Amino acid sequence: MDRKEEIIKVISKSEKPISASKLAGQFGVSRQIIVGDIALLRAKGYKITATPRGYILDNMQLKNTYTIAVKHNSDQMGDEMYTIVDLGGYIIDVIVEHPVYGQLIGDLHVSSRYDVDQFLKKVEKNNASPLSQLTHGIHLHTLQCNSDEVYHRIEKALDEKGYLLK
Repeated sequence: MDRKEEIIKVISKSEKPISASKLAGQFGVSRQIIVGDIALLRAKGYKITATPRGYILDNMQLKNTYTIAVKHNSDQMGDEMYTIVDLGGYIIDVIVEHPVYGQLIGDLHVSSRYDVDQFLKKVEKNNASPLSQLTHGIHLHTLQCNSDEVYHRIEKALDEKGYLLK
């Protein structure tokens, strides 16, 4: 079995994201080799997503997903994300409607305060602008929640903070 097939096995069996560095150590190759292998696997049709904490395989149908429309400035991004994860939500992505390119989607895969912290550090370290800046703060999130009740708690909290777009 070749390394790429083994990578798919490792990622699919893992219950949490696996970093390129960890895969590199496991297979005795450089991180860059793993990044190339992932690119080749994606080209073959594997739905591999890079999250702030590593790779995951999107091979399952997501249940209890919701789309929520919000608006806030960049300084409020962390508070919005903490609110969602603190109430039990999993932030799958961020979506903006760009006037030239149409719908742009950024994969997030954030489910904890730790994930939010890692995401915010990455934004700061790279001096990156959030996608929502392209649309004056208006954006959508796809969320996964264990129940409608969890989703409605998140919706209510975001509304109380003035983030929910109506």
